[in-house]
Amino acid sequence: MTKVTAQMSVSLDGFYTGPRDARHPHDLSGWLRGPEAPGFFRVTRWAVDAMAWRERQGFAGGEQSVDSEIVAETFAAAGAYVMGRRMFDAGEVPWGDEPPFRAPVFVVTHRPREVLERRGGTSFTFVTDGPERAVELARAAAGDKDVAVAGGGELLRQVLAAGLLDQLELHVSPVLLGDGQRLFDAGLGLGADDGIELVPVRVVEAPGVTHLRYTVGGRSKLVLDDRGAGGDLVTAARQ
Repeated sequence: MTKVTAQMSVSLDGFYTGPRDARHPHDLSGWLRGPEAPGFFRVTRWAVDAMAWRERQGFAGGEQSVDSEIVAETFAAAGAYVMGRRMFDAGEVPWGDEPPFRAPVFVVTHRPREVLERRGGTSFTFVTDGPERAVELARAAAGDKDVAVAGGGELLRQVLAAGLLDQLELHVSPVLLGDGQRLFDAGLGLGADDGIELVPVRVVEAPGVTHLRYTVGGRSKLVLDDRGAGGDLVTAARQ
């Protein structure tokens, strides 16, 4: 059965990239020279060094490690992708004529564009009807494989908040960035008394990163646990 999955590399304090560069919102050609890139490349260092990642990009070298195995596993599981427009705009030129996806990619956007066909099986379809429609199209294209939400963080939050995500994998790098774009913020639309439950299903420790996989549950009410307070936390606090 097709699952909707997502993965994201984050710092220990929860950032997936440096501070957002809003100077040119629709022209990310200078993204590598902006404030987002240093944090992004720090938290994704584990993947850039992995042999499976480098091979997929057409680069030589890399390390054959547990990190490489996880990269290869992730690529093998995906039959289609969903991504945000900022990610596409930043990656279109660096990915070149043969992007690493090798599968249909559905780009959530407000700016229409004709389908872009690339070598190696990658196509980019621009969806203006929101993430729900993009996930629906990706499911139809994925066959018996999974739909992978490729990023960025804003789209991942939208998919998670809409209840569309089945599995989340976080790759936690041992670094504190202190500032940047935080993966989980108010964009999830959660109130003070509800949350989204996650069930841990796998933890893989590596020297430069910890891989945490969760099954995503539904929203649930947060219940005050007053055990040990005699059933009355207010009274206990006043004593």
